[in-house]
Amino acid sequence: MIQRLLRRLLTALLLALAVPVLSLPTTALAQQGPQTGLQEDTLVVETAGGTRHKFTIELALTLQQQARGLMYRDHMDDDRGMLFLYEVEQPLSFWMMNTLIPLDIIFIDEKGVIINIQHGKPRNTTPLPSSRPALAVLELNGGLCARLGIRAGDRLLHPAFGVKRPS
Repeated sequence: MIQRLLRRLLTALLLALAVPVLSLPTTALAQQGPQTGLQEDTLVVETAGGTRHKFTIELALTLQQQARGLMYRDHMDDDRGMLFLYEVEQPLSFWMMNTLIPLDIIFIDEKGVIINIQHGKPRNTTPLPSSRPALAVLELNGGLCARLGIRAGDRLLHPAFGVKRPS
């Protein structure tokens, strides 16, 4: 219990320290362009009906990687995405400032179950929150969830959620 509380306090402190990174002037971020070189992995989204969709994902693990996300990218293939992993479940909210492509923003709990899906519009600063605390966020191309039938209640198969990926 105390260890979990300490982890939450540490996470809150790290998020507070991330504010200067998140508030960098747009021009400073734009000069760097899209981030590259992130660690890649694969994950599978399994729908309630048993259909499985495999994605190659980039892992956004550090505060700097998470703050930058998919900003300044003008294209992403439909079999790709970005997974943002956090230390503990917490209320999360994303926005689309400096993001050039529409995204489905998928909030996931610690068991890999999809909590809710938000639909981000390019360059929009409206906050897109999780409906309850989440451990991770998966970003895919906008509209892909609807086309593939991915919904709240479906689950991700990936070691981050204690589930082996199917071979």
